[in-house]
Amino acid sequence: MTTTKDELIQKLQTKTAKIGILGMGYVGMPLAVVFAEKGYTVLGIDPDQRKVDAFNKGVSYIQDVPSETVDRLHKAGKLSMTADFAALAEMDAVSICVPTPLRQTGDPDMSFILSATEELAKYVHPGMIVVLESTTYPGTTREILVPMLSEGATKLEVGKDLFICFSPERVDPGREDWTTYNTPKVMGGMTPACVEVATTWYSGALETIVPVSSPEAAEMAKLLENTFRMINIGMVNELAMMCERLGVDVWEVIEAAASKPFGFMKFTPGPGLGGHCIPIDPLYLSWKMKALNYNAKFIELASEINTNMPRYVVSRILEGLNDRGKALKGNKALVLGVAYKPDIDDVRESPALDVIALLRNKGATVQYHDPYIPHIHHEHEHWKLESIADESLLAAVREADVTILVTNHRSYNYPELIKNAQFLFDTRNATGNYLKPGDQNVVRL
Repeated sequence: MTTTKDELIQKLQTKTAKIGILGMGYVGMPLAVVFAEKGYTVLGIDPDQRKVDAFNKGVSYIQDVPSETVDRLHKAGKLSMTADFAALAEMDAVSICVPTPLRQTGDPDMSFILSATEELAKYVHPGMIVVLESTTYPGTTREILVPMLSEGATKLEVGKDLFICFSPERVDPGREDWTTYNTPKVMGGMTPACVEVATTWYSGALETIVPVSSPEAAEMAKLLENTFRMINIGMVNELAMMCERLGVDVWEVIEAAASKPFGFMKFTPGPGLGGHCIPIDPLYLSWKMKALNYNAKFIELASEINTNMPRYVVSRILEGLNDRGKALKGNKALVLGVAYKPDIDDVRESPALDVIALLRNKGATVQYHDPYIPHIHHEHEHWKLESIADESLLAAVREADVTILVTNHRSYNYPELIKNAQFLFDTRNATGNYLKPGDQNVVRL
């Protein structure tokens, strides 16, 4: 077993080190594949036996990772998967890639990090490098990982016997230009030696490593990235509401502003925030600051605006139906797209779920279509829906009293949607380039 920093670095450089990925989801699976593709022997560890069974059949359950890649790496002996945490005892390097959701009360749910770290603590040994990738609040690595992994029976010294870092994941599902491999990787370690070991490891598979002075700096950098986006989206969502009252086309305003070649970054409004990062991560920072008697006003205000967008969308739908002499109650509503962003199969925090729930609560009969998501359910309201078939889409559009475009998948034929819809409410301006002066059946956010 490796016992010194230099021996561990040598194993990482020669790619003889055994790599463990704790949590094989949207972050862990792509990371495991990149390490395996670059010559490391990787073991994915996940308590969900269904994932393990799918993997062992050569089937990928992550859209961005082809099944052919999983099958090839598995057969080559470079990538395997288990639900048995005892395998951690044989690992030299471990990345923790578990979910970090919010509780219903709005505070961080640290249970996945705690559970993963508890399991790892049973098998941690001298000469191991551990990197936390799960997005969390500043201080998590120092306050949770370090005590749990270094203060047990082994009494490991961080920076000498055990090396601990935080490196925030930057996965953007569905992207092909920026991937796990070429997206720069921020790395903050408990000591310079920790950063040295982690950089040796990650630079063996990833294109660019960006060292920072501490885990807290790395944790905060990730929260800054997503807080920046959340606040700017909140601002442009409020702009959409202001433009509607002023009788101004918000999409025209945004495009005009975006023509400025400096000092402006384009953001667009929508029906609300979705995904694994932007709706959640800034609230981790807000929660942490409340513990320090500081109110993160920008975050709280942007969250309030963004959270209210599904209700604003439904209020606009009600107005549009009223203008057409109809009510929402008792009529048919068709929602197009329930993924949180285009061309992926991920509904985490998708505003479409809230839009559907609100429509149902207003008495509408709701159907949905999404080419990537065959069924959905609402955890808190306990309803389930099945997507209508692709071949039935246009017929459903014609029958619906209102069709709401929530997610602008590229596969949708927007001219046909415009042609067939009685009333189409477009939350993404997907129809903007196809509209003609006589298309009075389309209303954009």
